[in-house]
Amino acid sequence: MLPTIEQRIDQGQALTRDEALFLLREVDLLTLGRLADEVRKRRHPDGQVSFVVDRNVNYSNVCCCKCRFCAFYCDEDDDQAYLLSYDEIFAKVQELVDHGGTQLLMQGGVHPSLTIDWFEELFRQLTERFPMVQIHSLSPAEITQIAHLSGLTLRECLQRLQQAGLKSIPGGGAEVLVDEVRKAISPNKIGWRQWAEVMEVAHELGMKTTATMMFGSCDTEEQRVEHLFRVREIQEKHGGFSAFISWSFQPTNTELGGETATGQDYLKILALSRLVLDNIDNIQASWVTQGAHMAQVALRFGANDLGGTMLEENVVAAAGVSFRMTQQELVELARQAGFTPVRRTTGYDVLEVYEGPLKKDEA
Repeated sequence: MLPTIEQRIDQGQALTRDEALFLLREVDLLTLGRLADEVRKRRHPDGQVSFVVDRNVNYSNVCCCKCRFCAFYCDEDDDQAYLLSYDEIFAKVQELVDHGGTQLLMQGGVHPSLTIDWFEELFRQLTERFPMVQIHSLSPAEITQIAHLSGLTLRECLQRLQQAGLKSIPGGGAEVLVDEVRKAISPNKIGWRQWAEVMEVAHELGMKTTATMMFGSCDTEEQRVEHLFRVREIQEKHGGFSAFISWSFQPTNTELGGETATGQDYLKILALSRLVLDNIDNIQASWVTQGAHMAQVALRFGANDLGGTMLEENVVAAAGVSFRMTQQELVELARQAGFTPVRRTTGYDVLEVYEGPLKKDEA
């Protein structure tokens, strides 16, 4: 079966679910990585690896979903609960700008009482104060909640947020796009069809989004494959996904607990995502959850992007994982792996190319 699959990949033909499952189950890691790397080279022949300078501002940790895999959320009356003021958010974004940042990733919990007015005013002021920063914020679950609390349709909600300054949407909260899994790990969160609806409406409105996958909680190999194909099918409609990012479940400090997926599991999923998602240009390596060395390996398993510098990150850190890298460290990471690093915008326009050979003191 493998020779037939390789031929189909070489000819640019889309894989089937059965073929993807075969690759995940039966094909060794290095062969799968080789296939993904060849596709990555064809799609990105310039040998560049991109990143964006960004900050993840978690405006609140109050959440009514209470997902079993999350170590970040609080109830509204908990001592640790918080909601940042506009001024506190502005100070964080100013620090991002001072570091040359261009992307604001802003996410919180699914808040039980914040309506669209709070977000509209915030986005308007952010746009006025920091016009060079793209607001890449709010997960589909947050947007669904905002629409519900505000008595708006999903389209009305997205249109108003867009007019206020929201430019693009991160793919958080996808977990695995199979409701059997979602009910087990996040029974109070939106189902996979609602997640997809937010993305499809956003794409119809001309907003780009990313798609994500958190695997390794209680999902099966079949369900992981199904997730990839559901993302692929959404992309076929409007082409609105700019990138795909996968990472493994981090069990520390969570109600769900369990074991962390292995590095081999991560690399196989990442490589398979490059092969299945042939209609999405960019595959990100998640150094935030996997660490710098695994991210370097991921660049030879289909990834062409290192995501953001993450000047601040709190959700994954709450689960006991706290990798940090400066912009220069990201540049060096890519160069040491044999690639040309480039700093990009949220929309993948190149802002700066870091040319030149690796210096001796950087080796």
